[in-house]
Amino acid sequence: MKTNEFLALLNENLEKSLMFEYAPGLLVGANYHITEVKNITIDSVDCGAGTDFWKETIIQLWESPEELGKRDYMVVEKALSILNRVDKIKPMEKDVEVKFEYSNALFHTAQLFVLSYQIKDNNLLLHLGVEKTDCKAKETCGVSENEEVMESSCAPGSGCC
Repeated sequence: MKTNEFLALLNENLEKSLMFEYAPGLLVGANYHITEVKNITIDSVDCGAGTDFWKETIIQLWESPEELGKRDYMVVEKALSILNRVDKIKPMEKDVEVKFEYSNALFHTAQLFVLSYQIKDNNLLLHLGVEKTDCKAKETCGVSENEEVMESSCAPGSGCC
């Protein structure tokens, strides 16, 4: 989901509670806060010496230990007001992927993609998830689409790594 699509979705659902499912059936606690919004620029080189460049918006979610047991989720309008305030200070790139950074005691820190969303009752629920890492230089490294990258395929002098 692009940042502008996310913001439009929020604008269409101002009165709803904003909830996040970080893994199937597991919700970010109602005690979450939006603690940081990052404009990220990735300028990379892959293992086949290919270069790439893109930008992302990362919104960090944090569960406050002082609010454990809280039952009422943040209302979309409040989340949108936070993001609008941030946008006035550091304008967000709008036509870039939005991700959510999250962790808790049982879930490692991860940058999660928006897989889908659901509007149910008075809630806007974003289904988040991860994508597997992948070799971007499969052709250079001699890896077929169905193979996993093996150490031997990235041997010195092979043109890969």
